Amino acid sequence: MVFWIFGYGSLVWNPGFEYDEKLIGYIKDYRRVFDLACIDHRGIPEKPALWMKTKEPFVFTSTPDKEDNKYYLGPAPLEEMARQIATASGPCGNNREYIVKMEKALHDISHEDDYIIELANEVRKVLGITGSVPKEKKLLGPSQIPLKSHISPVKI
Repeated sequence: MVFWIFGYGSLVWNPGFEYDEKLIGYIKDYRRVFDLACIDHRGIPEKPALWMKTKEPFVFTSTPDKEDNKYYLGPAPLEEMARQIATASGPCGNNREYIVKMEKALHDISHEDDYIIELANEVRKVLGITGSVPKEKKLLGPSQIPLKSHISPVKI
């Protein structure tokens, strides 16, 4: 039996299970966003972590996340998100480790994500850590990202 799992977050760097094959791919027009409160992995109810999800682009304003998900936080300024990520911690570790491991995993497959890089650098700034990861190029979208892997990307 063949079973495919699409990893966009921690499954990229920590799948937690054995697998036979790994393909690098993307979902056209979707992007990663940190806008969910996490109170059971890298945060606690008193100090929630920021959790990542994928988001499709909207042409119009919609509020389904606010109505359907009590953990939806909505958009926030980069500095505010970085402070929350820098200080949140829970049973599975701290929130800053999550963003840094995500950034490294994407870098390792030559898939730098501007949003992740900027947020990780802002977390480093909040923590007073120097040596941010420089962006060598401006990424225009998933189709412009060269992949070093010998595996061809799969468009879902």
